[in-house]
Amino acid sequence: MQKPDQDKLKIAIILIFVFVLAFFHYLTGIQRTPYYGFYCRLYYLPIVLAGLWFCLRGGVATAVLVSILFAPHMFFRWGQVDVIPLEHYLEIALFNLTGFLTGFLSSRINFQSMRAEKSMQQLSESFTQLREQATLIVEIEDQLRQADRLTALGELSAGMAHEIRNPLGSIRGTAEILRDALPADNQYTEFSQILIKEVDRLNQVVEDFLSFARPTADEQRDFKPTEILHEVLQLCRQQITKDNIKIHWQENSLPAVVGDAAQFKQVFLNLILNAFQAMPSGGELWIESDVNEKNQVVLTFRDSGSGIPAEDMDRIFNPFFTTKTKGTGLGLAITYRILKNHCGDISVANSPDGGAEFTIILKAADYPCPKNGE
Repeated sequence: MQKPDQDKLKIAIILIFVFVLAFFHYLTGIQRTPYYGFYCRLYYLPIVLAGLWFCLRGGVATAVLVSILFAPHMFFRWGQVDVIPLEHYLEIALFNLTGFLTGFLSSRINFQSMRAEKSMQQLSESFTQLREQATLIVEIEDQLRQADRLTALGELSAGMAHEIRNPLGSIRGTAEILRDALPADNQYTEFSQILIKEVDRLNQVVEDFLSFARPTADEQRDFKPTEILHEVLQLCRQQITKDNIKIHWQENSLPAVVGDAAQFKQVFLNLILNAFQAMPSGGELWIESDVNEKNQVVLTFRDSGSGIPAEDMDRIFNPFFTTKTKGTGLGLAITYRILKNHCGDISVANSPDGGAEFTIILKAADYPCPKNGE
């Protein structure tokens, strides 16, 4: 029942109570003093109820009504005698005093209750804000830890890359000389091919290291994500057919976003190859694109693989963390750094339908990235 309906019901109860009492009171003669006094005392009940339900206004209004109904009875009935007892004048005064005090105290209680409720609401809002701030602090701490790890890796990369690449180049050159010097049917030719292949693999690891060490250009660049995605899928066409992967992607017209096309080609390639590796027996990859309310481009890569274990979810972007036997653990870490360097973001979750879902957010080119220190 709504409050207006409840108030009407309460008013009806008070009025019925008052008029029923007045009716019986008028039917009671003064000679029946015990009943007469009993009905007088009952008048206080509707006055107190009105004060409790409707505060000062209700208590005073009901007391005045009772006084109006009580006064004629007092004068007509007690007019049979020469003097009206003083107690009946005091009775009217007590009616009004009771209505005033009950209504006043009820108003104070309601006022304190409203203050307490408002304070509770403010405390609840403050608690919610503190909880949001605490969550934000935890996220910032995670980002700082991630940045520290990436910075340390970048410094390590720069120091060791130059020391490794030169010997690798010499080893590869020597292996090529040996391969070319040996007949094709010689048993050692295969070993030289293996040596060249392993040197190339080590060189790729060094290239991954250097991806962290290369500083980003101060000049802002932009690219069309649809065009780069199309190029990456063209590069992967042979592997898509070989691995029995079905791609679901509708080319939408997306605005230009902040970033270097070459670096984001690596980002898209890392995410797509990651999805392929999660589906060794074939599967489906959904690529969805949208523009959110902040004019940011949102790209989602969702595969039909087995998903990511819950215990690995927080470490998925850490350098050197990998669940693959032949992985270096740098692909997603490089992806994370490229996005952060271009005011973007990336998140991962397991899809309710199964498989992993990577979501990246790219900043529109019309809204430049703030430079460091701004």
